[in-house]
Amino acid sequence: MTASGRALSVEVCTEEHAFAELAGEWQRLYRACPSATPFQSHPWLHSWWLSYGSPGRLRLVLVRRSGELVAAAPLMRVHHPLPALVPIGGAITDFCDVLLDPAAGPQGAGALADALTDLARTALIDFREVRPGGAMERVYLCWRGPRHRVRDSVCLELPAVPMGELVERLSSRHAQRVRNKVNRLARLGIEWRDVSPEEAGAALRRLLELHRLQWQGRGMSPEHARPRFLEHLVRAVVPMARSGEAAVTQFVLDGEVVAVNLNVLSRRLAGTYLYGFHPRLREERKVDVTAMLLHASTEHVVSGGEPRVLSLLRGAEPYKYRWHPETVPNQRFLLARRRTVPLLAAAAGEAAARRRAKQVLRRTPGPPPDHH
Repeated sequence: MTASGRALSVEVCTEEHAFAELAGEWQRLYRACPSATPFQSHPWLHSWWLSYGSPGRLRLVLVRRSGELVAAAPLMRVHHPLPALVPIGGAITDFCDVLLDPAAGPQGAGALADALTDLARTALIDFREVRPGGAMERVYLCWRGPRHRVRDSVCLELPAVPMGELVERLSSRHAQRVRNKVNRLARLGIEWRDVSPEEAGAALRRLLELHRLQWQGRGMSPEHARPRFLEHLVRAVVPMARSGEAAVTQFVLDGEVVAVNLNVLSRRLAGTYLYGFHPRLREERKVDVTAMLLHASTEHVVSGGEPRVLSLLRGAEPYKYRWHPETVPNQRFLLARRRTVPLLAAAAGEAAARRRAKQVLRRTPGPPPDHH
């Protein structure tokens, strides 16, 4: 196969140590891919694999042109509930995708599709949580076998504007209430700053301490309390903060860190991934924590680089709708060969059943879910 007169070669990497050695060229490709989110960066994916991956299941599809990495699909093999190849990242990753260098042209997507066809002889390609406009869309269009696209998780997005402009989108009464709450932050003396990469590890530990306090007695995600999650977060976010792909923000009141927020950053998107705050901020100081976090996060949206959106990431929690966000559902791509069509049908049926179940749950009152 050729692109611009130069041959494309494909390999499938299955060795963990080789994944680590790909860091430099993976990051070059990541920065070349316009649709990439921070969850496709090498620090995030490799760290996730170290915490959550299983030996023998790694499948990194790598496409090179004259030795240079121009496309990549970070996958792993799973056996339950169906034999499938799924993206690395799991439930704690909001957006999954492949990486494509625009310089490789349509041939890059075609080469990935052909490589995935070889891998799909006995397994379904089940690629979830792709943001609209993701590079995986082009691979899907190149697929020559049975395929199916369905909606996946709901994400909510706000425009890339300062806090004052976000407030103006609200009704006049609601806007005035929010202005009063934002002004209250200054009166209380709450200050915030992005910590340095050297401070990020300690700040993330504090984030998870506060997160546990915040959810005490309620339904916190069990994964957030596990050591492997903390190890992954520190290992991934420290280098991401160093390269501008993450920002860890501390909020201080009376000399104490009372809240910590983690934002992930890419060329087109800033997203609030996880936060923790001390319950007394709400209970005793009557702080609108969402307004406080959003106020700080908008500083990343409007600073430098290309225009970004502020993503509230996955989840349709009621508090997010106060800000009149746009609903942007992720996509799920199911790719099969003729012999694996029954696997595709089973996955599509399961997805439809889950959608129906969610519709029923939305009509049933219950506690708000923990993010991620």
